[in-house]
Amino acid sequence: MVQLYNLHPFGSQQVVPCKQEPELFCCGQDALLVACAPGSCRVEVFAVGRSELCEPLGSFSTLGRVLRMAYSEAGDYVVTIEEKNKAIFLRAYVNWRCLSAGSSRVCVRMLGHNPHASCPEASKEQMSIIEMPLSDPPLCFSCCPLRGDLLVGCKNKLVLFCLKQLVVSQDLTVLDFERSLILHIQNITPVEVAFCAGYVAITAELEVLILKLEPSEKAADRTGQGRFESTGPEKVANESILEEADSSQQPDCDDFIICQQPVELLGEESELCGIPVTLESTGLVGENPYFQMQYLLYRRFTPDLSSFVFSFEESKLHSLQLLPMYEMGSSMKAEGRETTKRELLRLFCFFSLPHVGYLYAVSNLVELISTYQYSEKSQQAVLTPQFLHVITRWEDPILSSQACPPAQLDVCTLRMQLFIGLKAISYFKNHVIVLTKADTEDITEKKKPSRRFLSRKAGNQPKVPPESEPGWNLYIVKTASTLQLYQEMVDYSKTYENVRTESCIHLLSEAHLLVRTALMDPDLKESEEKEDLLAALRESCALLGDCYSRFDTKDFHLALPYYKMSGLSMADVLKRVDLSSENEAHKYGKGFIFYLQHVLYEDTNEELSEDLAVKVLQVFYLAEPNQMPHVVCSPCTKNMCPKMAMDYLEKVEKVVPSVVVTLCKASLALKMGDQIRCQKELDSYTEMIQVCGFIVEPRLLRQQIKRQISPTDLAVYLRETRPGFLVASVLALHENSKLELEEADSYIKMLSAKDGDGVPQLLVDFWEALLVACFQEEVVRELHFKLVSQYVWRLCRKELPDTKPLKTTEDLVNSCCHYGLIFPWVSFMMSLAPPSEQNSSEDLSKLQSLLCSPHIDITSVQSFLETLPDDTISGLSIRILCNTQLGQYETAIDTLLERCPEAVIPYAQHELKNEHQALWWKKLLPELCRRTRYAGDNYPVLLSSLKETLSVLAMELELRDFLNVLPEDGNAAFFLPHLLQCSRRRQVS
Repeated sequence: MVQLYNLHPFGSQQVVPCKQEPELFCCGQDALLVACAPGSCRVEVFAVGRSELCEPLGSFSTLGRVLRMAYSEAGDYVVTIEEKNKAIFLRAYVNWRCLSAGSSRVCVRMLGHNPHASCPEASKEQMSIIEMPLSDPPLCFSCCPLRGDLLVGCKNKLVLFCLKQLVVSQDLTVLDFERSLILHIQNITPVEVAFCAGYVAITAELEVLILKLEPSEKAADRTGQGRFESTGPEKVANESILEEADSSQQPDCDDFIICQQPVELLGEESELCGIPVTLESTGLVGENPYFQMQYLLYRRFTPDLSSFVFSFEESKLHSLQLLPMYEMGSSMKAEGRETTKRELLRLFCFFSLPHVGYLYAVSNLVELISTYQYSEKSQQAVLTPQFLHVITRWEDPILSSQACPPAQLDVCTLRMQLFIGLKAISYFKNHVIVLTKADTEDITEKKKPSRRFLSRKAGNQPKVPPESEPGWNLYIVKTASTLQLYQEMVDYSKTYENVRTESCIHLLSEAHLLVRTALMDPDLKESEEKEDLLAALRESCALLGDCYSRFDTKDFHLALPYYKMSGLSMADVLKRVDLSSENEAHKYGKGFIFYLQHVLYEDTNEELSEDLAVKVLQVFYLAEPNQMPHVVCSPCTKNMCPKMAMDYLEKVEKVVPSVVVTLCKASLALKMGDQIRCQKELDSYTEMIQVCGFIVEPRLLRQQIKRQISPTDLAVYLRETRPGFLVASVLALHENSKLELEEADSYIKMLSAKDGDGVPQLLVDFWEALLVACFQEEVVRELHFKLVSQYVWRLCRKELPDTKPLKTTEDLVNSCCHYGLIFPWVSFMMSLAPPSEQNSSEDLSKLQSLLCSPHIDITSVQSFLETLPDDTISGLSIRILCNTQLGQYETAIDTLLERCPEAVIPYAQHELKNEHQALWWKKLLPELCRRTRYAGDNYPVLLSSLKETLSVLAMELELRDFLNVLPEDGNAAFFLPHLLQCSRRRQVS
């Protein structure tokens, strides 16, 4: 793997013409702010990136000596920690640009103290200094890069100041701060803090703590404080962590250094870090929400004892930083003004020890994604989205940052830039600011570099004040463009193509991440630069695809996603690979075969030329002969010569015979117009085995063109010669999740080529076969709906099926429980129908069989059944079946007595049982007695039915009950035989 690569990330340099020795500096968008040496109480402002010269823009005075200084892009303010008369102050400088440009108006005010009164209309040309009083001296601070809020670290506590924008007039907005929250922290004194979007990072000398603050609707208690207790890490279940000795038992001797064991606690375990935190909400009631807190990470290090001469001061943590990646959200109106919201995409936390740096990805959970080993002891490190800049005594190593996912790559050093007396470093977009201050011994001991790339010209050297030390310089170094660095890395990777393949992949991966990171810049607008970056991204993906397709690496499967992201077509990829040889199977890399295999399995619209299709056949014949059937069935190889493909399949069949190869040969025979050979190939295996072959390669039956599934020539042939086998094959594809139900319906309709809205019989056959095999309740309900609607549709139109049904009613009844035995009374009714109804299609008997099944939900199909006319015996039978399934027995009896009295007794004998038996004497007997009082056409049938009913009651009822159900005005002579029958049954029993 590449450990050191001599890139040229620095393009041009500018020397900052400071009048006094720089002490602190920071970047404010296009300006550089420099706090001069102690005693000056002044901040000088210089232009950054406007021209080749670093022009002074002016300066403004501070109220004290600047100890710390930072700039916040959100709010465009500068915050400082200053010292005056041995007192420490925290101040924010708002609208500082006007003063640096020459204005002399200055306003000093306390935060939140009537900012409107101190801001007249002329305040656009007035700088405001906001005093932020604290009970304890501030030690460190951090500005949120997304919202502009300020977090200040003091001894045993952190104070959060929220940035507020106050609208004075339509053209004037005043910035102010509000003290919103205090985090009382025990057992740790913050040395550095970092704050971004509610995430808080704290470092002490050898400890790191990351917290997450979130707004809460209500406070933890009435005082507005929330207590978060935690025990020490010694109480964790990990017994390898030693208990810390009590301080009173430690030897009081300066000759000893007590080192605690290293600890890393993630997520909920980090609550056991021994650092209790109390939240105190200090915002105005109704304006600021309360907060809740979550521990994310606690890590404790041991001092670096690798040096022979140990110095505790030089082994501490440094360079804490939270690096956000965000995008610019949609504009919204806030207090009458339009603002652009920054939406956080990802957050990283970096901190460093003298010889190693750590990068964590931070969200609700934290994850260590990179570790940076330094060649020398580091003094400071700055993480950018693309690089990590580390300064040592002599050099500025530039490492790959890995802040853009994926971050599984090993970190490599991209440049070792020599400097003399490096002291501090900062960055802003594509500029790096470096402060050097060489001691006399540094100048005499360090050899002069051969290339003075970053040395000042003699004519530009500023006058050094006599009180300052010699050799200080402040540089603004412009980094090379992303595309230039990218091209340099790509060119350099070519030297490793045939020597160190892992190094080649590593360099190309770094180049790829370089471009990806540049594209994630929220300030990158639609421009020619963005188009060039996108083109470079596609090129890097193609180059990485080439590497993973050719090289023998464990990650060969990455050839597929990289080629996909490159936007290259399959033909383009094939042209990038040497396909000239026909006898060397080992020459094709596993990644290349993996890519071809997956692309050929996809339903794509791309069609290779005949030459390229033949080349693909040759590749798989040499490398993966068992995949030849899938290659032949791919839509990409549609233009291949079928005879040549047949020759290859015959060669494969001799070595690896399979049903899929045989089915492919049958399909190719059809393409060549040889149906006899096709039939011969199909006769080689049983239909059951051939169905399994279709499951393995469904594209033998279906092809997808422009996301539309259509049948193949083989499917059309099977429809004409073996429709039952075709239906069984389509059913197997559906049951094995190769074809959705809606896709199968559309496929069979296209296969049948039936015009209009009619449903082909082949589709009905498929539904019936699926109902036989299906046990899923939802699918069964849908199939009932489809079949009933189709049966009724054809019965209403007296339309016959377009082809002979594959299954008869008897076949379906014997195959599954969804088709029930037709009830005897239904068969009796049909025997009374005229011959024209008895000889109708099987749609009626299948519909009757469905309705005779106990598994049908009649309510789901009732609307269709009601459309069937009941002026015939067949229609009447469906109506009575519907009433029966709905439990409407009395309605069914009335209808039968009115329309078909001959069937009322068979109906009653079959249906009026168990809990419905009482309807014999409660419904049927009274109705028959009433109807036989009057002579009519149906009188003989009704009278016979009455006698049959009385005979049934005589066998079922007790004599007294039988007498009670008989009509009081009935003829005794008519009912006497049935009474005697009931009495004899009683005597016999």
